[in-house]
Formats: sequence, C-alpha cells, structure tokens
Amino acid sequence: MVTDGAGAGAAMASWSTFSVAVVTVFFLLILPCFSRAQTLSFPFRQPETCGHNQYFDISALSCVRCGANQRRDARGTSCVCIPGFQMIANNGGPDIICKKCPENMKGVTKDGWNCISCPGGLTEEGKCHCPTGHILVERDVNGTVLSQAICKLCDENENSFTVANALGNRCIRCEPTFINTSRSCACSEPNILTGGLCFSSTGDFPPRVISTARYGELVYANLTSCQALGNMCVMNMNSYDSATFDACRLFQFVFENTAGLRTVHSVSFWRQNLPWLFYGDQLGLAPQVLSATPLPTNFSFKGQTQNTKMKFVAASYDVRGNFIKWQTVEGGVLQLCPDTETRLNAAYSFGTTYQQNCEIPISKILTDFPTPVFYDVYLEYTDENQHQYIWAVPVLNLNLQHNKIFVNKDSNSDKWLLTRRIFLVDALSGRENDLGSQPRLVRIATQISLSIHLVPNTKNGNIYPPLITIAYRDIDIKDPNSQSVKISFSVTYEMNQGDAHVQTDIALGVLGGLAVLSSLLKTAGWKRRIGSPMIDLQTVMKFLVYYAGDLANVFFITTVGTGLYWLIFFKAQKSVSVLLPMPAQENHFVTYVACAFALKALQFLHKLISQITIDIFFIDWERPKGKVLKAVEGEGGVRSAIVPVSIWRTYFVANEWNEIQTVRKINPLFQVLTVLFLLEVVGFKNLALMDSSSSLSRSPPSYIAPYSRILRYAVSTILWLVIGIIQIVFFAVFYERFIEDKIRQFVDLCCMSNISVFLLSHKCFGYYIHGRSVHGHADTNMEEMNLNLKREAENLCSQRGLVPNTEGQTFQIAISDQMRQHYDRIHETLTRKNGPARLLSSSASTFEQSIKAYHTMNKFLGSFIDHVHKEMDYFIKDKLLLERILGVEFMEPMEKSIFYNDEGYSFSSVLYYGNEATLLIYDLLFFCVVDLACQNFILAAFLTYLQQEIFRFIRNTVGQKNLASKTLVDQRFLI
Repeated sequence: MVTDGAGAGAAMASWSTFSVAVVTVFFLLILPCFSRAQTLSFPFRQPETCGHNQYFDISALSCVRCGANQRRDARGTSCVCIPGFQMIANNGGPDIICKKCPENMKGVTKDGWNCISCPGGLTEEGKCHCPTGHILVERDVNGTVLSQAICKLCDENENSFTVANALGNRCIRCEPTFINTSRSCACSEPNILTGGLCFSSTGDFPPRVISTARYGELVYANLTSCQALGNMCVMNMNSYDSATFDACRLFQFVFENTAGLRTVHSVSFWRQNLPWLFYGDQLGLAPQVLSATPLPTNFSFKGQTQNTKMKFVAASYDVRGNFIKWQTVEGGVLQLCPDTETRLNAAYSFGTTYQQNCEIPISKILTDFPTPVFYDVYLEYTDENQHQYIWAVPVLNLNLQHNKIFVNKDSNSDKWLLTRRIFLVDALSGRENDLGSQPRLVRIATQISLSIHLVPNTKNGNIYPPLITIAYRDIDIKDPNSQSVKISFSVTYEMNQGDAHVQTDIALGVLGGLAVLSSLLKTAGWKRRIGSPMIDLQTVMKFLVYYAGDLANVFFITTVGTGLYWLIFFKAQKSVSVLLPMPAQENHFVTYVACAFALKALQFLHKLISQITIDIFFIDWERPKGKVLKAVEGEGGVRSAIVPVSIWRTYFVANEWNEIQTVRKINPLFQVLTVLFLLEVVGFKNLALMDSSSSLSRSPPSYIAPYSRILRYAVSTILWLVIGIIQIVFFAVFYERFIEDKIRQFVDLCCMSNISVFLLSHKCFGYYIHGRSVHGHADTNMEEMNLNLKREAENLCSQRGLVPNTEGQTFQIAISDQMRQHYDRIHETLTRKNGPARLLSSSASTFEQSIKAYHTMNKFLGSFIDHVHKEMDYFIKDKLLLERILGVEFMEPMEKSIFYNDEGYSFSSVLYYGNEATLLIYDLLFFCVVDLACQNFILAAFLTYLQQEIFRFIRNTVGQKNLASKTLVDQRFLI
C-alpha cells in the first residue's frame, strides 16, 4: 500500500482498534447456511420483482419467501409479522416467528414484540393510533409493557411549549420560531409557515423553502450487521493476518465456524447472511476461478447476432451495510475521472481498449465522497431461453496482504487471493474523534483495470470471467484545496498469443534459412565477379552484408504478414475469435520491425557506397575529320595539325549520367504526401484504433481508443506499398512509354553522341553501353544530324548494336583478369598526380599527364571493343535462364572476357533506378519506425522526406566527385 504521510499509519491503526471492538458485537448476530454444489452464476433479481410475500435478501441478492403469518417490510429487505401478530423471535430475514395476539389485545407495539390493547384504534400495520398532538405510551418508566396503550396530549401551553415528535413517541419543545412568533406551538394566520418554521407576516423571512434536517435511530437487522462487518474488512484492504484479530480475521473466524451450514447460490465461498468477500482463504484458487469456466454468453462485432455491450451491474451498499440498490456501472459509477457519458460508457463496449487518466483535487474527492459506497460487481447476460443471469466478477486487490505479504503483486497467479467487494473512496476511516471533522487521510482507488481474457480457440466470442485489478493509495491530507491525486481507469483485452508466437517463429526460421541460402548464392556470385577463389575475411564480411539485406526482407515480410493478419481478422471478424495483442505483447513485434529497419539500413548504405565507388569511363569514338593550318607560337609560321575532337559531347553525356544517378521509379514527395493524406485526412489511421469499428471516421464526442502499434504498422505499410506499386506500374506502363524514359533516352543519347559507357561495379564484372554511332561522326551540324536521323528511321543505315545487324546496345560484361590488370595500370594515371614513367614524361605537368592517360584509356577500351587485342579478346553470348534467375554467371572468364546480352538495361543497378525495391522498403521502414516511436504520422512523414533528400544529396555529391575523378570530366562542367 502506498502512503503519503507518516500520519496515515497511525490513523488507520486507530480505526483498526475501533473495528475490533465493534465487530465483536456483529459476530453475535451472524447466521450462515450450507450447500455442496458450486457455481459462480445465478439469476439476476431486482428488489421490485419480488412478490408481496417475498423479501429481497441483500446477502444472497435474491427473492426469498417470508414465513407463515409474515409479509415483507416497507423497505422490502426483510419480513415482518402481519397485523394482529406479535414477533416472538427474530434472527433476520424470514427467520422470525409470529404469534397471534389475543382477542382483547389485537394491537402490536411499535417494535412488534408485544400485544397491546389500543383504545384509539389501529393503523393499517396493526399498531396503536393516537390523535394529532398526542404521543403513544406503550411502556411505563421502567420498561414494562402496559396492557392498554395510552395516548398522552403534549402540553402546548406557555409553561411547556411541547408537541409530539415525528415518530409520535415523545413530546419535544416547539421550534423556537413558533414560540417567538405566536407564543404557542401553532403557526396561525396571519403568520407564515414554511419549511417547518413559523415567520411573522410583518417581518423578513427567507425567500426560499428552508429544508429541515430530521434525525432518527436505525434498528439494524442481522443481515445489515453482516454487511457492515464485511465493509470493515474491505476498508482494511481484505488483508488477513492470523496474528491480528481485526475485522477480516473476525469475518474469517465466523466463516470457518459455520462450515456446516447452507451456502448461497451453491457458491462454497458465500454463506447465507454473510457477504461474499473472498474466493476461499487459501492461495492457488485464482487460476481456477479465472480460466476454468467460460461465461455462457457470446460476443460478436457484426451481423444479426451483434453483441458488443458488456452489461456490468453492481449491488451497492452504504457503510452501515444497508443495501442501496442495483445499478448499472455505466455513467461513471466506477470511474472517478469526469467525462461525457458517451466516453465513459465506451469502457464497456466489447473489444474497445479503454484508457482514462486524470488528476483530481482532493477537495473534490472529499466533497463527492463523504462516506464510502461499496460495490459487488457482476456481469449480466442472457441465456438461450432469454433469462437474465449475473456472473460474479472477481477482484485482484494489489493492496491486500496475506500474513503481511502482498501476494497479489506477484506475477504468478497461483499466489493470488481474489476478493469480491470494492469501494472507490474512503474518507471515513481517517476521521478522528468527530465524524464531521476533516479526515487526516483519505484512501482512494487510484488505479482500476478491467481485463477480459478470450477463451483459446473460440469461434463464438467466448470469454473467461473478467478480472478487476484495483490499487489504493493513502493520501495524507494537509491542504485539500492544493492537493491532487492521479487517477487511471482502463479496460484491456487479451488472448493467448502462444500460437501466434510459434507461427511467427516458424516463419522466421523457414524464411531465415532461405535467406542464408540466398546470401551464400550472392556471395558466390560476388566472388566470381571479383575473380577471387579464396575465402577470406572480406568474403565473410560480404556474406554478412548480403545476409543483413536478406534477413531484413525476412523480418519485413513477417511483420507485414503479421500486421495484415491482425488488421483483417480483428477488424473484419463477426463472432469474436481473435483479440489484439496488448501493448506489452507487442514488444516482440516492435523488435522485429526495428531489426528489419536496422538491417535494411545496412543494406541501403552498402548499395550506396557501392554506387559511389564504381569505375566508369566514357569511350569517345569520334575521330578527327582532317587537318587545319595552325600558327606555331614563337616560330612566326604555320603548320598543319589534326582537327581536335570536341569534348562537349563527353561533357553532355557525363551530365546526363550525373542527372539519372538518383532518378527513381516513384516520386518520393508524392509518395509521402499521398500516404499522409490517406492516413490523416481520409481517416485510414482510425483503422489502427483498438476497437471493433472499421469506420474511417470518428465523431468528436465519441471516445477515441488508443492506437495499436501493430495496426498502425499494418495500415502504414499497406498504404505505402499500394501507393508505391501504383506509382511503379504507372511509371512503367504509361509514363515511360508515352512521356519520358530517362534510361532508354540515355542509351539513345550515347548513340547520338558517338560515346560508349564502360562500367565496372566489381573488379571483373560490370556493364557496357554501346554508343558508337552508325553514321561515323556525331560532331556535326544540325542539317547533317537531321539527315542522319532520317536515314536511321528509314533503315537506310546499319543498326546500332555492337554485333552487326542487331539492336543490342547494353551488355553485362565479365572481364578477364588480364584485361582488368591492364585497365588498372592505365587507371592509376587518372588517380595519381605522377603516372608511370613508361606512359608519361617525368617533366610533364599533372594536367598533361591526365590528358595523356585519358587518351590512353580511351584508345585501349576502344581497341578492346574492336577486338584489337587478341590476348584480351571477348565473345558475346546470352545468359542462361537459370543464370538470370540466380543472378550468377556460371562461366568464368579465363582467357577471354564475356559480354552477356542485356535487354533489361541492368546497368541501372548502379543507379537509384535499379534499386527501387530496396529504397521503397527502406523509406517505408524508416517511416514506420519513427511512427512507432512517436505515434505521429505527420512527424514520420516529414522526417522520412528529410532523410530522402539528405541521402539524395549525398548520392549526387559524392557520385559526382567519383564521376569526375574516374572519367577525367572537369567537375565544374557537371551541373
């Protein structure tokens, strides 16, 4: 139990001492009974449904027939003798004995125990009647019953000023306003009688009726005393200590010593006349109570048999043990936090996870709950025959101590001790000396949780008995106006997630095994492409990187499948068969999503680094068109020189390559904004609420359930993937075909520019775009350019393919090790300031060395394509179907390089364009991870677009520098 002050313990101890003295008196009034059959359900009865000769048993909560010569009393909660019969024994309820009065004494005393002669006549209840202003005298001064009742007139004269009291059994002094106004006990005209007071017509009197408090003594029956004893035990947190004889110990003592008597409704824990406080006095019964017997009722979300309303009712009692009434818990009966009735009642809509938190001033608590009210909570349901029944709802009181141990705080339900009765606020126990004074402390139910557990493998929406978990807190009162307390009320739903976890683990195991095979295959292909047969540390690291990417896909597929399962089966089900995982049960799922994102981010970074470090060179096929006369500086003469080939075509192609580096098959900004629009504006985010509704809109006054992280992930991924796929399909089917295809346009540009592109993504593997012009020259004027295009359109020239009379311009290439070595020797001069002595003059400038290296590389690659080097020749072939599927080349380029026909423009794999799936999933996972962490779709969308732009900037910037360094294109011309 949590306490807020040192005075809390002392105050509660004083109350316990008082309880011991009082409850001993109650023990003498207890009569219990017996039964051997056991059930926790019984018919639902209201007091007004009891017959004329039946009374409502506040302990058994049922109608019980009164005995012979008896009828129910005015309150309907016990029996009394009929007129003309005296009571000779009364043990509460129907357990009274009535005896007929003699003919000469037909009246009965007010207490019903004696017969008496009534000279003034009888009332309908068979009691003596006296005229107005008289009091009834039935006993003499020593208590002896008179044989004949006497009606005494109260003296209203000036010497006494007395009148009969409300009960008619005493003469009391008149109200002072009567005496002051009329000097009598009568308020005659022209004086004014209002609110039980008399005012002079000539004076000032209050403008409204003044209510007059009236006090009387209550005669408690045994049933009420038993309830009061139970209430004292409940206020003591149902705590039991064998060494302390307090209210709960006394209750348990009485319970144990009446084991041979009859029980109520066949519940072994419920004895007649005693309230039902415990589910047994031994630990270990909780699992049997909570999961042994399902409730005989079904719940469904949709259809003709829709049933989503949980009808909880409570039998309420005051602190003295009086039964107040049956009442539904709707309207905030068990919820201290104020709210609209619609939102409060949403707590009892089946399938709606409910959470309510607030902070309430202590002053309001003391005003609204001056005395505690106790509740026995039941779940009302209707059986197949349309008969109403109620099922007792067990309570897990976290403050309960069993032999000074907080057993209900243990995570093991076998150690729990379940109870029945609860209260919300106890401001009575903390009052000292005067019940009208401010309490030193108040005990408040700060946490109330209602948990509903679905029966495993049910198809009809069966549940186990709900469980109320309650925690109290003692507040030491110093200044009620400045103090406050935090209150929470929640309703949670849970089901056994064991099967779901097993299925998820199986999926991860199977797909994870396939991911290992896929990664091994990719590693083998990578080893083939770098021309290294050795397994070294680099190979292991490469395998781990590939495995990270494949494992990311495994986690992604598993989480998307899991999210779809819960979204479809929970929201679309009619009869309830599944319930959403609780927030604590979602942790495994969130971990899987985090793993998918981390591994996918690693894969993305690996691809990014690979793309910005590729080897690339633009082969210029253009040849000089002749010679020109050129002045020789310093010699004063002229001489003929070769016409230089223009570099602008190379710059133009380089710029186009630079632009398509980050071209994607989708529009990232459109993707983010569309998904955000569908979630926030259209209302798809409402599908992620933990309720049974499938509507995309919610009315403002209605309760908005908390979001399920699994459903948020499911809705986000579905929308993201659907929008992404629609964009890709539109891009491929319509945009690229009728508007613009930048990849094909780049290949066409290369051909028109008479420039080929030589790419090496691996040491011995890459791509080749054959851009050699079929017209011989591309550096020409507009007229000749148009003429060339016209000739090509009319098939008056050869085709563009590398192989004569073919259209194949793009190839995957696997080069031999000798070819790579020669390439590297030339390439070194492009990356070093001083090249080898055999290639460059040691006295030449860095710029001249680079120019010479460029021409050397251009000449070498051009001659390689033209089959000039027989020792480094190549041949062209088609890839096998299996090679295309696996992405591995079976044939190793030993003496000759291999050019594979590639009609799919696979060189785009070194661009964003060819990695759209990776980028799409990475962006999606980034969006979902941010949302799962912040529960904010707008923030997730903003950060997702921001990181897209950051990585696009990095890719463009670093890729541009790599392009300039590898191709010798001046970076200043890359715009």
